[in-house]
Amino acid sequence: MKNSSRKFLTGWDSGEIARHSRAADLLTSITRHVWEYVRSHPKITEYEIEQFVREEFRKNNLASPKPFDTQIVAFNEHAASIHYFPPSENSAKLAPNTLILLDIWARLRKSRSPFADITWVAFHGRKIPSEIQKVFDIVIGARDACVKYLENNLEKKKIPTGAEIDLVARQAIWSAGYGEYFYHGGHCIGFASPHGKGVNISPKFPQRLQKNVGYTIEPGIYLPGKFGIRSEINFYIDSRCKLIITTSLQRHIIKT
Repeated sequence: MKNSSRKFLTGWDSGEIARHSRAADLLTSITRHVWEYVRSHPKITEYEIEQFVREEFRKNNLASPKPFDTQIVAFNEHAASIHYFPPSENSAKLAPNTLILLDIWARLRKSRSPFADITWVAFHGRKIPSEIQKVFDIVIGARDACVKYLENNLEKKKIPTGAEIDLVARQAIWSAGYGEYFYHGGHCIGFASPHGKGVNISPKFPQRLQKNVGYTIEPGIYLPGKFGIRSEINFYIDSRCKLIITTSLQRHIIKT
């Protein structure tokens, strides 16, 4: 098979892991600041939130160099586009009953610093619609199933392949009736970009994950013309075959 001879980078050292973990902590903190900012600016646009994120990066000494500097802030049907970037002109304005998808990535402004990359969702309105809640629960269930699969295998000192982990998320979403709206499961994390040159969590990668390398798990469901929901976490497998999750796990839709 073509992928079987693919060459990948070596594992991160302790300093690189520490710098990734610090970036992940800062991104988690920035998401909280974003929700606070949205609550105090009820007529804000997608683009204005994206600019706020960039300013938070500057304050926290985080970098996301071009061409990866624009972050994903998507309202409602825009969130159904996996890689939607808000335009500076005619960006959607926040209104009651708006789903907000926030996908941000950055690294410390230090040499040999890997990225961190997270996605959360929020809802601006009094009551979360039942369909949005249902899809959110399915996505979180698929994410948690991947985590459990990793933990169970690592307890046996077996490192799963990218394809095996993807299949866990894929089956969870297919069994819930949304399989045709699932597109990807995760990726390796890099230094020059959020996507590294390693094993992705995808059917195209029959190789096992590497120890001491960062990855994302990010199942999502994208309903064209309606909305999209994704949950993205970061993790690595340490030298003892233990799963280390470096980001917070969203459990509930944030209300703004």
